[in-house]
Amino acid sequence: MENKDIRILITDDEAEIRNILRILLSKKGYSIKEASCGAEAVEAVMNGGIDLVLMDIMMPHMSGIEATAKIREFSTVPILFLTAKSLDSDKQSAYAQGGDDYLTKPFSSFELMLKVESLLRRYMVYRGKEDASIVSLADSVEADLKSKTVKKNGEPVSLRDKESEIFFYLLSNRGQTVDTVQLYEAVWQEKAMSSSANNVMVNILNLRKKLETDPSDPKLIKTVWGRGYRLE
Repeated sequence: MENKDIRILITDDEAEIRNILRILLSKKGYSIKEASCGAEAVEAVMNGGIDLVLMDIMMPHMSGIEATAKIREFSTVPILFLTAKSLDSDKQSAYAQGGDDYLTKPFSSFELMLKVESLLRRYMVYRGKEDASIVSLADSVEADLKSKTVKKNGEPVSLRDKESEIFFYLLSNRGQTVDTVQLYEAVWQEKAMSSSANNVMVNILNLRKKLETDPSDPKLIKTVWGRGYRLE
């Protein structure tokens, strides 16, 4: 597919930023669509034809984080956050709601294009496949990103709310170790306390009972001692 056939949605409430990004991406031959707020971005993706979303976080009415959460209800289109917000908590929120990558302003055009091309390359591999939203995991487990459901050996697995939220948060950080405090605060949306680690542990144990062939020797959800958990 040629670049002119690839449509990138630039979402930012600052017209100057959108203009700069449009010029950079147009020089590479990409087709550009613009949105000035999160709601416009959601509508544009819903209308179809978008291959990549560049998303600001701080926007009026609907933030980039909120827009991403809504987009993830119906689309797996890659979303690259371009934002001045650089705290780890900001990045955590962005990834937790379905962001695929994160670039902090100011950034170089070279770094931007590397991330754009990388995300598009991965997306084009899966786009058009009927089960693009299905992720195959270890131990015969499958996760559906659209419906937020899980199957084991082809059979649906019933997960409680917190179990599901923990599972899909770990999935959004697949291959990375997520510490217990980060996991608790992302799922429970409150400050971690001394008892928080136990709440996480109980739900992890329940997940293993439901998803692992041998919960005592987990292949899917690994414990990284002294650090946290990792989804394989």
